[in-house]
This record gives sequence, C-alpha cells and structure tokens, in this order.
Amino acid sequence: MSARPYGTGDDGSTWLLEGRRVRKYDLRVICCGEVDELNSLLGVCRAFVRESHAEIDELLRGVQSVLFTVGAELAAEDPKSLGINVVTEADVKALERALDSYLDMLEPLKHFIYPSGSVAGSLLHLARSVTRRAERHIVMLSDRERINPQIIRYLNRLSTLLFHLARFVNVRDGRREDVWLGRGYG
Repeated sequence: MSARPYGTGDDGSTWLLEGRRVRKYDLRVICCGEVDELNSLLGVCRAFVRESHAEIDELLRGVQSVLFTVGAELAAEDPKSLGINVVTEADVKALERALDSYLDMLEPLKHFIYPSGSVAGSLLHLARSVTRRAERHIVMLSDRERINPQIIRYLNRLSTLLFHLARFVNVRDGRREDVWLGRGYG
C-alpha cells in the first residue's frame, strides 16, 4: 500500500522544500500561506473580470504565475540550490509597465476612496489589502532571514496595481468612485 498524500501534518508541522520540518506557525510557513491566499483570491477576481475585462484576466494570470514562484522561494531556505526560479527585477518592471498603462487611463485622485464599486472592483480592492498583509509578513521574515528583496518590491507594486485595476474596472463598469471627504490630497 502506498503512502497517502494526507495526514503528514497532523502533529502541527510541515516540511520546507529542503526537507526540514517546521511548525505550521513558523513565519516562513505563514508567508507561504499569505501568498497562497492571495493567489486564490486573484483566481476569484479573474472569474469576475474574465468576461468583461479579458486583458485584466490575462494580466492576473501572469501575476498568479509569479506568485507561484514567490511561494516556492518562500518554501525553501535556499531556493537557488534547489533549482527554483526566483522573482527578478524583470518581474517587477512588468508590473510597473502595467501600472503605468492603467494610470494613464485614470483621472488622478484628489480624495481617498472607499474600497467598493462593482463586485469585480471590490474584489480587486480586497486582493490589494491581502497583498499588503502578505507583504508585511514577508518584510517581517526578511528582518529575520535572507529573503530575495525582489519579492517585497513585487508585492509592493502589485498592491498598487490592484488598487488602480479596481479603479479602472469600476470606471469602465460605470461605477463612480465613492469618495471619502474627510481629507483631500494632491
């Protein structure tokens, strides 16, 4: 009888890719979980933008691919020794190009806006906040262990991109931005 692919973590531990067992509350495991949650949420976002915003669906698919790389990097203490691809400056630059193209199509903000709008826009706002949480945990991990700095840069750009994708989707879907009038800027 072959080993079943379940039950190995019943004792509250899991493996890093090099084979070392760690507790499931290990910060590295938490970071992997945050990135996995973000990747799953982007899948939900894609389901809501696929029909009316095919270009955003394709962009998010590419992001999901990079997030798998991020997850693999975080699951290994020495990813290069295992032959794992790593997030590069080119990945960050690709997000910056996408961000610039969407910013060019949006009016500059003069007030804070509520994270709301269409279902797709609201989900993109939620993905932005989940990205920020993952980024915070990975920064915490980077203060303790050596982490590829491009991961943090990538997540920082991604959260900004998701914010503006939410704005773009809401504008294109005819949803006006819900402005918080407590404080203006710009």
